Amino acid sequence: MPDTEPLYNVREQTGNPGHASVDDVIDLVIQRAQNPRTEHEDAHFDTAMAALVDRYGMESVRTVIHRILVDDEPFRTATTDLEMRNVDGVRIGTAASWFLEELNAQDND
Repeated sequence: MPDTEPLYNVREQTGNPGHASVDDVIDLVIQRAQNPRTEHEDAHFDTAMAALVDRYGMESVRTVIHRILVDDEPFRTATTDLEMRNVDGVRIGTAASWFLEELNAQDND
């Protein structure tokens, strides 16, 4: 992949209004953390995000998501200066990536 291509198809990276924005992803993370799905194959993302929001607060989770999706920071280093375990940055980044894909797929339907 050329260096000029975005890592994630998020509107702030691509400039494409058809792509979900980082705020759309964050809103979905909040929604799923507050109301985890129980009978869905990806319910583990919802419960993981609920636990992480509970542990670190929404602002820290929001900061990590922005750093990963928009600033291209690696999952582990996106937690810098947030008093958060690096492995939790991996969890947040993984869930946010899946939610971004889900949002972009919905827009293409």
